[in-house]
Amino acid sequence: MTSPNPLLDILCCPLSHEPLVPLSPNRVKKLNQAIEHGGLQYVDHSPVTETIKAALVTRDGKVVYVIADGIPVLLPDRGIGTTQLTDPL
Repeated sequence: MTSPNPLLDILCCPLSHEPLVPLSPNRVKKLNQAIEHGGLQYVDHSPVTETIKAALVTRDGKVVYVIADGIPVLLPDRGIGTTQLTDPL
């Protein structure tokens, strides 16, 4: 089955190769709340300081990748691990 956006059919996590799906607006809101409270880090341990407008998440829900200016940032060090969140996405 193909998605409405064919690009999503070929995008995957650069580390696990898990397929990526869009993060729902409700889940983006939860992620932004965690960012505003501080303590959220990228995989490279640098802090996530800017709220996000859109993101992709691995199908298993373990890693989030921000979409910046319409472009998915699929760098291994720029993923956001969801295990650091107190409320699951």
